[in-house]
Amino acid sequence: MRRLSGDVTLADDLAQQVFLQGWESIRHVQRPSRFGAWLKRIAVNAWLQYLRRNDPLRHAAEHDGYEAARQDATGIGMDLDYALSRLPADVRLCIVLSYYEGMNHGEIAEYAGLPLGTVKSHIRRGTKRLQEQLSAYSAAPAAEEES
Repeated sequence: MRRLSGDVTLADDLAQQVFLQGWESIRHVQRPSRFGAWLKRIAVNAWLQYLRRNDPLRHAAEHDGYEAARQDATGIGMDLDYALSRLPADVRLCIVLSYYEGMNHGEIAEYAGLPLGTVKSHIRRGTKRLQEQLSAYSAAPAAEEES
């Protein structure tokens, strides 16, 4: 949730919602071996519901404050979180589910309710944009080796 939202407080609120919803409907789990997938599905649905309820442009001004905070922080983790936050929400969802949750394209298409081709396109284009935004990290070791 934190990688999807880019906001710790929002992620914690959504996670709490997910666990409450899971607790209330746990009796509907038919196969206990699929509990993790079931809970992940609830989490993805909570994120998608949040996106539908909130206009993404409403929070555009917050990115300016995030940029100032990012300049004070160091490390690829913070830069990766920032780069993820700059991706469109549906692309970010596909990237996070693929790379962080280890889901295959078919599972992502099912969870996100997107066509398989769209999921593949989002992952390919999103990965390319992340590589472009984080290219300074791949160029830094090469520059050090030449000196």
